[in-house]
Amino acid sequence: MAQLAAVIGTGQTKYKTKRGDVSIAGLLREAAVAALEDAGLGFDDIDAVVIGKAPDMFEGVVMPECYLSDALGANGKPMLRVHTAGSVGGSTALVAASHVQSGTFRRVLTVTFEKQSESNAMWALSTPQPFSVHLNAGAGGYFAPIIREYMRRSKAPYDVGIKVAVKDRLHGARNPLAHLHKPDITMAEVEESMMLWDPIRLLEACPSSDGACAMVIAAEDAVDSSAKPPAWIRGGAMRSEPTLYAGRDEVNPRAGRDCAADVYRQAGISDPRRQLNCAEIYVPFSWYEPMWLENLGFAEEGQGWRLTMDGATSLDEGGDIPWNPSGGVLSSNPIGASGMIRFAEAARQVRGDAGAHQVAGAKLAMGHAYGGGAQFFAMWIVGADKP
Repeated sequence: MAQLAAVIGTGQTKYKTKRGDVSIAGLLREAAVAALEDAGLGFDDIDAVVIGKAPDMFEGVVMPECYLSDALGANGKPMLRVHTAGSVGGSTALVAASHVQSGTFRRVLTVTFEKQSESNAMWALSTPQPFSVHLNAGAGGYFAPIIREYMRRSKAPYDVGIKVAVKDRLHGARNPLAHLHKPDITMAEVEESMMLWDPIRLLEACPSSDGACAMVIAAEDAVDSSAKPPAWIRGGAMRSEPTLYAGRDEVNPRAGRDCAADVYRQAGISDPRRQLNCAEIYVPFSWYEPMWLENLGFAEEGQGWRLTMDGATSLDEGGDIPWNPSGGVLSSNPIGASGMIRFAEAARQVRGDAGAHQVAGAKLAMGHAYGGGAQFFAMWIVGADKP
């Protein structure tokens, strides 16, 4: 990285099942204006815009970025679209950051969104053969057998996913922007919820949300516009692998391990559980918390579920490495924005700006996103202290 870069503004909409009061353009502008206000800037102060979303087939609007430049103040400015399936929110943030780190621009506005109320994501992801691998009625049908294989390998008890679902919904109840607010959720309530894709129950799965997330990323000499401290980008990485190849480990994907190793190297992290104060990790189905605890090096292979069950990732239980204090994807899931929300929430933590879900003394935090068949990964580490 030739130049240092930092997050100086974040903005999010309230996440809901349906935002019928705004168009897609209005939804994006709401998040963008909030990020600019947080940064103490206006649209005229922005040099370029980087936008991302999940597949166009979700809303059925092809290349929506072509008509969104007005809403984002991008007329006459460079504007770039990013797409990497469900990880797009994270990769969009990294692309935006790279344009600052390269010295190309001083301030970049980056925005991601999804308006799932105007789509049917489950069936959009279930295109029939021979055009693609059939996903068995949505992402849950694809990931359920992989979760089952993790359970077999690790010998984890059946209620690990239930524990994660309760923990993240209790975290989400602290976050006024979260879609689901379930402060009284119980293990019994999750266990008794409908089985969707064995072993994934209804309350172990993410909701379908409308929403948008935006950030302003600035160069070192342009961070002083905001009254709040910056979140310095200490490292960022992306990796991908094919959906299908001989010997692929879908439970513990190599691309995830390699991506984590790269971002840790950049940030000087050798023991993520001990050195990071918190992490915002893409967990759309509850069992992916223990799986990613292992994939990202927080736990030995086969042992991630023990951290979950011991309360290590819980704010309410005083865990030493809180995961998803905002409530995570299990509490809000506007798919195209979900990865960027993880990145923005990590930045909020180290800026001391997370409100009721603030992790006390957070100085170093991780943001994580994955997409496709657990094949696209994007991660960053942000810190309160300048590198």
